[in-house]
Amino acid sequence: MVEAMRDPYAILGVRRNAGQDEIKAAWRSLAKAVHPDHNQDDPTAAERFAEAGKAYELLRDPKLRSRYDYARREAELRRMEAMKAKMRGAQEEAPVDAETAEDAISQIFGAEARAKSARPSPKPTPKPSPKPAPKPAAAREQERPAQPAADPKPEPAAEPQEETAAARMEMPLMQRAAAPAAELVAAIVRRIRGRAAKTTEKVPDLAIDLAVSIADLIERQRLTVELPDGESVKVQIPPAAIDGQQIRLAEQGYRVTGMTRGDVVVTLRINQDGPFRTQGLDLLTTMPIDLQGAVLGCEQVIETPVGPATVVVPAWSGSDKIIRLEGRGLPGSYGTHGDLLVELRLILKEMPDDKVTDLMRSQRDGLYL
Repeated sequence: MVEAMRDPYAILGVRRNAGQDEIKAAWRSLAKAVHPDHNQDDPTAAERFAEAGKAYELLRDPKLRSRYDYARREAELRRMEAMKAKMRGAQEEAPVDAETAEDAISQIFGAEARAKSARPSPKPTPKPSPKPAPKPAAAREQERPAQPAADPKPEPAAEPQEETAAARMEMPLMQRAAAPAAELVAAIVRRIRGRAAKTTEKVPDLAIDLAVSIADLIERQRLTVELPDGESVKVQIPPAAIDGQQIRLAEQGYRVTGMTRGDVVVTLRINQDGPFRTQGLDLLTTMPIDLQGAVLGCEQVIETPVGPATVVVPAWSGSDKIIRLEGRGLPGSYGTHGDLLVELRLILKEMPDDKVTDLMRSQRDGLYL
């Protein structure tokens, strides 16, 4: 596993689909700019130079680079899933706007509370007081107030007023009694639980990895994906598809009653175990070459996924030299193609060659034939 570090692409300032030549050129330019000998006044120059070197060592190795890209994509997917889960949790805990049934339940509980608080408490029975002595008739006539000519309507007593107030408080109960029973029951359950249930929430997406070959990418095959519930869906490989690319199939995922059906997110995983590997739209391969061809130069025909190609090896070419064949990679958009990167591997013949052995011995010992 590579050492934890900052994004090597960002350190070198290259794109994620940059070729080896671009990465090498960026490394040389950055190394020259941050070299400690040229930045003696900068205490961080040595650290920056070491960081740039680690980034170049990681990106120049196809295997390490492929592992890093894969690990980075997996980390990004996990981060997105964690964010989605956090957002879903926040939405479930957030207060929901009151609905008609919620209003009904609130008013019912509120009316009951108000009715209890407004209900008069029983008054204690007053003790009987001694009756005053009867007054004479004349005195009673003097104390009696004057009566108007027309008898007014009698004022309502205090007890009927209390009953009217209680009746007004109970009006919402009678009005809300016509609400649908299902809504009232659901509102009561939501009140007990402390939150309203969401019925339009979308089911989480279903993530699936799809193994494809380089030939599938070139021919843009229509592949079948088996879902966990036994169903199968067709996936059309899009133009300029690369390793790790995601294809979203809307509303093809899990079904849950009362929720919007989720999507299927298919991630393309290109088989990198064959003679060819992918780096964006570029193809990478290794070509063996003998000592004579490496020293004198040669031409060699190799088979590629897009047809045969001739590799011209310049004289004095050693191992790890990369020869770029433009337009021999994967098809891109609008008729474009990636390149084929051929890495040379110097090999010796299976049986020892006496002439080569004598030549190397003479070069070592200073003898001339």
